Amino acid sequence: MVLSQHSANSLPSLVSLYLYSEEFGPVFIQEPDDAIFPLDSDEKKVVMHCEARGNPPPTYSWYINGTEVDSDADYRYSFIDGNLIIANASEITDFGKYQCKAVNSFGTVLSRDALLQFAYLRAFSPKTRGGVSVREGQGVVLICTPPPHSPEIIYSWVFNEFPSFVAEDSRRFISQDTGNLYISKVQPSDVGSYICLVKNTVTNAKVLSPPTPLTLKTDGVMGEYEPKIEVHFPTSVLAAKGVIVRLECFALGNPVPTITWRKINGNIPKKARLRKSQAVLEIPNIQLEDSGTYECKAENPRGGTAFKGHLQVYTLPQWVRMINDTQMDSGEKLQWECKATGRPRPTYRWLRNGLPLTPQGRLEIVNGELTVHKVQQTDSGMYQCVAENKYGAIYSNAELKILASAPVFVPNPVRVIATLGKDVSLECKPRASPKPRITWKRGDRRIQPNKRIMLLRNNTLKIVNSSRADEGNYVCRAENQLGSAEMTAILWVKEAMRVVLSPSRVEVTVGESVVLSCKATHDTSLDVAFQWFFNQRPINFQHDGGHFEYIQTQSSTVDLMIRSILLKHAGKYGCRAQTSADTVFAEAELLVRGPPGPPGVVIVEEITDTTATLSWTRGLDNHSPISTYNLQARSPFSLGWQTVKTDPDPVTGDLESAMAVELNPWVEYEFRVVASNAIGTGDPSAPSRGVRTKEAVPSVAPANVSGGNGRRHELVISWEPVSEEFQNGEGFGYIVAFRANGTRGWKEKMVTSADSTMYKYRDETFPPLTPFEVKVGVYNNKGDGPFSKVVIIHSAEGEPREAPSDVKAYSISSSDIRVTWKPPNPGPGKPRGYEVSYWKDTEQEESGKKQRTVKNETSMVLTGLEGNSVYLITVKGFNSIGQGPASAAVTAKTRKARECSSDTNHALLYMEYRLPVKFAQKSPCKKCCN
Repeated sequence: MVLSQHSANSLPSLVSLYLYSEEFGPVFIQEPDDAIFPLDSDEKKVVMHCEARGNPPPTYSWYINGTEVDSDADYRYSFIDGNLIIANASEITDFGKYQCKAVNSFGTVLSRDALLQFAYLRAFSPKTRGGVSVREGQGVVLICTPPPHSPEIIYSWVFNEFPSFVAEDSRRFISQDTGNLYISKVQPSDVGSYICLVKNTVTNAKVLSPPTPLTLKTDGVMGEYEPKIEVHFPTSVLAAKGVIVRLECFALGNPVPTITWRKINGNIPKKARLRKSQAVLEIPNIQLEDSGTYECKAENPRGGTAFKGHLQVYTLPQWVRMINDTQMDSGEKLQWECKATGRPRPTYRWLRNGLPLTPQGRLEIVNGELTVHKVQQTDSGMYQCVAENKYGAIYSNAELKILASAPVFVPNPVRVIATLGKDVSLECKPRASPKPRITWKRGDRRIQPNKRIMLLRNNTLKIVNSSRADEGNYVCRAENQLGSAEMTAILWVKEAMRVVLSPSRVEVTVGESVVLSCKATHDTSLDVAFQWFFNQRPINFQHDGGHFEYIQTQSSTVDLMIRSILLKHAGKYGCRAQTSADTVFAEAELLVRGPPGPPGVVIVEEITDTTATLSWTRGLDNHSPISTYNLQARSPFSLGWQTVKTDPDPVTGDLESAMAVELNPWVEYEFRVVASNAIGTGDPSAPSRGVRTKEAVPSVAPANVSGGNGRRHELVISWEPVSEEFQNGEGFGYIVAFRANGTRGWKEKMVTSADSTMYKYRDETFPPLTPFEVKVGVYNNKGDGPFSKVVIIHSAEGEPREAPSDVKAYSISSSDIRVTWKPPNPGPGKPRGYEVSYWKDTEQEESGKKQRTVKNETSMVLTGLEGNSVYLITVKGFNSIGQGPASAAVTAKTRKARECSSDTNHALLYMEYRLPVKFAQKSPCKKCCN
């Protein structure tokens, strides 16, 4: 129960009485909800729920369609707490609206209505259905005629046999309103047996109709004809706000008609969707603005027809303002207002303890406003405001309590300590209803108000500029028609307390510590309590214990230790001393010197290719003058923030603008400013917006220009690319310049890719290892930049041009052949190694094997060969450029394998490979020798 409305004059008594009483009328925790009960359910009981809290606990009764349920007269009804149990429920006797009533000694409340429905699906009539015969091209409607059911059902049609379902398209449509199957233009493939299948949306039960045969007449084919709308939505459609609305429209016709939709005097909502080949317009989450007239149009080449219907959206009532529990003194005026929205606009009615209220005598009802003049004890009870339209009703409940009690004072007596020379107030707040009459006296004399002693409207006795003479007992008497009571206020007047906080102003540097001392001078008969504040907020010593410490030095003196001071500790520190007589607050100021705060917003005033003019606003100097500013920049190419050179240099603390110089052209920069003073360097400003310096001619040439290698007649030139940071503009590329040593004119080639690192020039006329003077320059859209230093690069020597000579091969065992050769004549294309190819004389050269020397050796042993076999062998040189020509093939035949002893093998190993005898003895003995 919430106390929300009351008379201003009765507030103290109402609050105290409200806290004193825990008794209250019924308040619903759970009200009955609409329910659908399947008749074929295994659970044969229906439970309608109702629960309310109250003190004393409420009792319950139920109403069905306005008639009270009598559980004694009908054994099927029973109650468990507030719930209604219906056994063997049936649609005939139990369908309808249910309402729960909760009652205790403070009043009666009625729940909202709940509708109980029953879900079932009967069987189709078993009567045989007659066949339907039409011409090809004619339209047809197959009637479903569903059996009795509740609630909604879903329709589908089976073709010939289950589960072959009719597929809906622009020619065939199943209405979920009528259940009928519509075929706009019958084709020979449609001939067959049709069965209507319906499904209950609650129980999921399904039943099938008897079949309806569809045949074609033999007297000809139906010619073309204009559309005829066979199924459509009603001329007036009512829909609840928030639901999905489906409007149907389908026509017969030949050719098959096309369905289109429009909203008269408006646009179809964007959220709407067309379903079933445009035969259904579906509007989800319908809103008031979706109301209007909708039209569907069916057209084919033979003509067209249309249908219009109006969609109206309604809303259930919803509360805008509700009534709340109220306690009042008798004789006061009660005013309650409830207000709801809805379409149609709701009407209002009022109930008291479950019974209708009508305007009469002291009671006025105007729409949702209820006024009761001069309330009486008989007006107490449970009130309900009901807002309803034809689509539903809502209830707002509240309890009205009319208070009645003789005056009571809690606590009593009251002790008041005042400060000498200050004003003092003695309150008189009895708990009573109706409001009592108040009088004050001191001793036996009634107090007469004067300039120094005043009786306020709220019955408080105020004494101005109190003195010792005012000490003593003061009695407040309260009286109403139910009784009277007295309260004694005992007044003492004490000397005023004085508080000194020292030092009152102190300056420190970041990192230092300071002690503030608070001393109170007060009446020794009173205890004093201290509390420290920082910038008007109490200091939390547990949370801020790292910096603040509370020190009690004497009973009337406390210290505040502030350690390792930070800039954030600057401000006002307060000490509050409090006794039961008065409270005194003293304040001291702490100034903290430290590095400057961050400068204000940094603005780029002007930008060139290498400079940026910046401005900023001064930040806090933190009690130490700013000496200098440091300008910093950050780009995609820098490692974080870097200090930049400035003009002027240095940037003194009295300036608020400067120029950053020696920037790189065509680079995006952010800037920030850092201030310094004698204490140190502060935090940086926030970064400026990103700006790009203007373009300029490149100023950095490529580094490490070199080259060489390549194929014969090629000059290969390589370099390190210039970083984007130094390209200075768009359209960046390289100029490769070269000339044969001793010639005058330079050849220049443009390389347009900024990422290029190499250029190859080919000329059949120059011999290998021709020396060239080479330099590489840069350019961009602004012009040509510098060239690198001239270096000497030789053209490629090319691959070997001659084959090795004097190639010889001979067998050294049944599996090994030694090959030797002489290198080709010295000159360009010197081999860096040799490749030996070998294959059996019974094989093709392409299937042979190859082995390469590790370095520039001129011999090789071929191993793993087959014994007693002839091999062909060639040798060619190779280098980093490629391979040279192969020598003429030579032949060698491996020896024939034969059995031998291990001793013989040892000897052979020694003879053939010149191995030491010791090594030969450790070598594995072959089972054959040569």
